[in-house]
Amino acid sequence: MKLPRKSAGKTPARGYLDGQMLIAMPAMNDERFTRAVIYVCAHSSEGAMGIIVNQPAGNIKFPDLLVQLEVIPAAERIELPVRAEDVKVLKGGPVETGRGFVLHSADFFIENSTLPIDEGICLTATLDILKAIARGNGPESAILALGYAGWAPGQLENEIQANGWLHCAADPELIFGTDTDGKYDKALRKIGIDLGQLSSESGHA
Repeated sequence: MKLPRKSAGKTPARGYLDGQMLIAMPAMNDERFTRAVIYVCAHSSEGAMGIIVNQPAGNIKFPDLLVQLEVIPAAERIELPVRAEDVKVLKGGPVETGRGFVLHSADFFIENSTLPIDEGICLTATLDILKAIARGNGPESAILALGYAGWAPGQLENEIQANGWLHCAADPELIFGTDTDGKYDKALRKIGIDLGQLSSESGHA
């Protein structure tokens, strides 16, 4: 997948959710997205693409992945900077699950590879960012997602209208926070919803 390109200086058209969080409704009938919190990287008339930020990728640890991808030799695994040890590996979505996508803070940028999204959040999908993290000069905050969630033109809008998703503003804690399990409840609380009181009614922040 080619990363979506953004026109410089153009604000997204009204109604598009770039840089927002999608929150799956409790009644979501697609088990791949049960209790999912998704950061929307791109949303336009051509479709949408996002990264699930609250589904850990099994027992995969970031340092092990660096060795597996031959970013570092196995012998250097114990010498990694603390920040690299802390990078969470997540299931980013059901599309291209063999590919890594790094959501990260905007203090790191690779010309022609990094996509600035919104409010200091960027997306990079090249090995260069993994190498930089391994060397200790990567972004301050980062998560590595295997795969992404994708929607055809109009599909996400239809799912929102059918009460499939709520949405709220993104914040660094929701994206990069270490309490992966707590992100779903936290996102709902951000829009004033207590899970115990939630009906199948949809609403927006």
